[in-house]
Amino acid sequence: MPFILKVRLRALILFALIPSVLIASDSDDDDRKSRRSSKSFRSSQSSESLRSLIQSHDVDAVDTPEQNPKHVALGRLLFFDRIICGNQDTACATCHHPLTNTTDSLALGVGTGSPSVNEVGIFRVRGEEREFIPRNAPDLFNRGSVHWTSMFWDSRVSTESGAVVSPAGDALPGELQLPLQIQAMFPPTSRDEMRGSHEDVFTGNEIAAVADDNFKGIWEAIFNRIIAIEEDQVLFLDAFPDVDVYVLDFQHDAIALAAFETEAFGMNDSPFDQFLRGDNQAMSPAAKRGARLFFGKASCVDCHSGTLLTDQLHHNLAVPQLGPGKNPLTGLDVGRAVVTGDPADEFAFRTPALRNVAATGPWMHNGACSSLEDVILHHLEPDDMLEDYSPRQQLLQVDLHSTVVTDEDLQEVILDGSEQVDVDLDRREIRDLIEFLHSLTAPDLSARLQALIPDSVPSGNLEDGLGQ
Repeated sequence: MPFILKVRLRALILFALIPSVLIASDSDDDDRKSRRSSKSFRSSQSSESLRSLIQSHDVDAVDTPEQNPKHVALGRLLFFDRIICGNQDTACATCHHPLTNTTDSLALGVGTGSPSVNEVGIFRVRGEEREFIPRNAPDLFNRGSVHWTSMFWDSRVSTESGAVVSPAGDALPGELQLPLQIQAMFPPTSRDEMRGSHEDVFTGNEIAAVADDNFKGIWEAIFNRIIAIEEDQVLFLDAFPDVDVYVLDFQHDAIALAAFETEAFGMNDSPFDQFLRGDNQAMSPAAKRGARLFFGKASCVDCHSGTLLTDQLHHNLAVPQLGPGKNPLTGLDVGRAVVTGDPADEFAFRTPALRNVAATGPWMHNGACSSLEDVILHHLEPDDMLEDYSPRQQLLQVDLHSTVVTDEDLQEVILDGSEQVDVDLDRREIRDLIEFLHSLTAPDLSARLQALIPDSVPSGNLEDGLGQ
């Protein structure tokens, strides 16, 4: 066959095949599109079913109540001002600093009397003959939510069912009704945290001279110091224009602090919150698997329930005892039982909320766990974790290692009253659960928090956390 004829014949054959090739190609594209569409549909269905599962537990995107802007502005300055402290070396921000994600990054904090004034976190040094704060400094995220009914690890402040309960009893100003406002009244009354020791009276601390049970006297002494500053007078009168200057007192300080904390730390845009609002792509596949575990097989939701992811009840998780404790005679901290006196409440502490939890370690009421994996393992195997607790591996504060109580009889008492879960998780499930906990972290958290630090405060005692 001549060469030219061969070429033409091959061209005709190729031309004849083109339509079938195109048809096959179009068919493959259609198949791929169909598979992608089917996969997207299944993913959407899976997200909807997960969202329904979560919402069946009465979990919604967290709320941030609107605040009076002038209260917020005043509260911001008070939050970072050390004038509230008897020795003027500790501010609210010291233990709840933006640089340490509204905690102090310590297992147990360092209060007044520290030689490292205006240092926070690991740079905060305990003063000579001073004690560590007995309990871990909790974060402040979303504490202004309407869902809160209690404050502190032992719920010694409570507004449940409209009944206000606090350590001050009838001395508490009746105008205070919100848990966060009431909570703000008490850290300045604590000798270890802010007020100072009896000996501090001799170095000019007039607040330390007031008797421990004289709450009104303590609050009056603190407020007299604040209102003596002319700039503070102007700020308070501007924030509370309907209140006479002679009627202003420390409760107005607490109202302003609570307003600032509510607005500044009321974050409701975590991947989890975005997912609850309908964004199926906000959470990673691993986080979604972890969420199914959290609200399903792992039973975390049994205690971490509701919008705040806490039942606000108290549970004994067999956490090891460490630090100075709440009882100076025994050196122990029996948790809720300190408030109620009920033996059934011994070693039980309130379930923590979980917003931004991955950024607020160490964890547990005394910071006994330095990783989220340790926290989960402790929930799964409290017996082993208590008996085999290793301060070297799990407790980053070396000064606290010697305070860990290893008495076997005490451990047995704690375990006898502890709550156990019958759940087994493999390593991948634990990783997925941790991924879910990370999805509770608000975006750009560090930058947003650092932007809250003011340039100055009226007293000049700014706690910016950067040292003197």
